[in-house]
Amino acid sequence: QISLKWCCYCEVVFDPPVFLRNPLLAWSSLETELHRFDKMATSDETVAVENIPFAVSLMSGAVAGAAVDVSLFPIDTVKTRLQAAGGFWNAGGFKGIYNGILVAFIGGVPGAALFFSAYDFSRQNLQNRYGESPIVHMTAASIGETFACLARVPTENVKQKQQAGVYDSMAKAVRGIRQARGLSGFYAGYGTTLAREIPFSLIQFPLWEAAKAAIVNRQESPVEAWQSALCGSATGGFAAAVTTPLDVCKTRLMLDVAGKYKGLVGTMQTVFHEEGWRALFAGIQPRVFWISLGGFVFFGAYEKAKESLMRITGKSESAY
Repeated sequence: QISLKWCCYCEVVFDPPVFLRNPLLAWSSLETELHRFDKMATSDETVAVENIPFAVSLMSGAVAGAAVDVSLFPIDTVKTRLQAAGGFWNAGGFKGIYNGILVAFIGGVPGAALFFSAYDFSRQNLQNRYGESPIVHMTAASIGETFACLARVPTENVKQKQQAGVYDSMAKAVRGIRQARGLSGFYAGYGTTLAREIPFSLIQFPLWEAAKAAIVNRQESPVEAWQSALCGSATGGFAAAVTTPLDVCKTRLMLDVAGKYKGLVGTMQTVFHEEGWRALFAGIQPRVFWISLGGFVFFGAYEKAKESLMRITGKSESAY
């Protein structure tokens, strides 16, 4: 049964006709797949659902977001400048490598807090109804990303313009964006960011959960924070490589002051025709390195904070 579930998961995520050509169709099929997995479940199959209070998820996510954004910010700057239309050196090279770190911290903490609180809440409720399956994790991750991007995208717009040298301070970036495009300018690239983050999470989180479950089954005890960190690092690096073209398009849209790029598909076509397919994978090395290392810090900090908060609140968590 586990093999069948993973075959169905791979079919939804990696089948180009369904997912790449028509992502809305793939999204609408999630509920159908959940019902199918529910019917597949045998009468004696039970799932131990991890019971995490909402406040614990919220605070643990905030800790994880602060840890990864502050510690790995220089690598993110290098990646952003590599993906800029003018190239790495025109975007500033190695000068001002910490430009935008304040806004990254301001946005990263609530973004990660919103993600994990929505993810854990959705996952627990879906598991109670449908049982354990990759589709549950895919759906919960998508919900988490939708909420997280409400905080992440405005700060990402400000941060990336500072990183690329468009503005030299957060205050100037905020004023410049508002004057140029109004309040909607802070959400430029929101749809493209979701189009990048949701496929990323559709790949990473089911793999992360499956890796943790395999460890639990082998050692017959809950995963340690360092084990969760290693799982997050490996799965994050793989997802980062696959979704790099989406990240390039998101960066181009956010740095676009002249209005050259139009939407995800239009941006991808423009970059491909003008610069070739290699440009769609610009920054893949620092992106994979950054997200692999970031996954270790992010998931390790999340698990450690969660364990500590669960002990403080006197709650117990069941294994997957």
